[in-house]
Amino acid sequence: MKIYLVDGTYELFRNHFGVPPKKAPNGQEVGATLGLLRSLLMLLASPGVTHIACAFDHVIESFRNDLYPGYKTGAGVDPNLLAQFSLAEKAVSALGVTVWPMVKFEADDAIASSVERLGNNKTVEQMVICSPDKDLAQLVSGKRIVYWDRRRDIIVDEAGVIEKFGVRPQSIPDWLALVGDSADGYPGVPGWGAKSSSAVLARFKHLESIPSDPTKWKLSTISPGRAASLAESLVQHHDEAMLFRKLATLRKDVPLKESLEDLKWQGAYPRLKKLCHELGDERIPERVPRWR
Repeated sequence: MKIYLVDGTYELFRNHFGVPPKKAPNGQEVGATLGLLRSLLMLLASPGVTHIACAFDHVIESFRNDLYPGYKTGAGVDPNLLAQFSLAEKAVSALGVTVWPMVKFEADDAIASSVERLGNNKTVEQMVICSPDKDLAQLVSGKRIVYWDRRRDIIVDEAGVIEKFGVRPQSIPDWLALVGDSADGYPGVPGWGAKSSSAVLARFKHLESIPSDPTKWKLSTISPGRAASLAESLVQHHDEAMLFRKLATLRKDVPLKESLEDLKWQGAYPRLKKLCHELGDERIPERVPRWR
């Protein structure tokens, strides 16, 4: 079997900005939620999709905000989108899909914890992470754990991660620490760009393994002068780099209670019909292939 792990927060954002606005009869904006339901129904209609879970950032803030004040918050997010987070969880649950609403942790942490718990199960042929989020690239392993950009229909395995980022999945948190991640709110290390980070980490793998003496790097793609500048910057910003890596590293200890069997989709609950009526869309229930 294959397990499909959906980044519900990404899907909400994608549908909020990618589909026309839609208001429910009570005046609430619900376009992102309806778009998410349609997206999941398309996934469930695909051959071989039997086990699925959807993780959400129930709130944008997480434990990482306590570690770094500049980490992403809900500030600046469209209130019409924020108001749909709880609604989307309710709708996906009514669809019969396992929902992981994160408060202390983030949706990506729930996905990482699921991979950790279920990835070695011999009955699992493949785990497919449904999101293009580069943070999730650290979870990829061979062709067995991959991530899938459904919008562009691109599946990235371990070879794809190396081709895209220039490093193996295990080095992705280190790479993000050096390069920074504007979406998550941390800047990276001054002077380090994507190419230089890839070149250095492809050889040394992790931050603590990078020699402080740049003459030991011996990288043909980086000049001695450039290496000296990068090394100096990393020494000066060592503590920040280690903190940024901690921010980028996904937690694998989220206490998820669901078993593999709980992720098997058994059909939508009757309450989905009532909810869709309240949201002003009577057509979605007609597309549901199975009911409980």
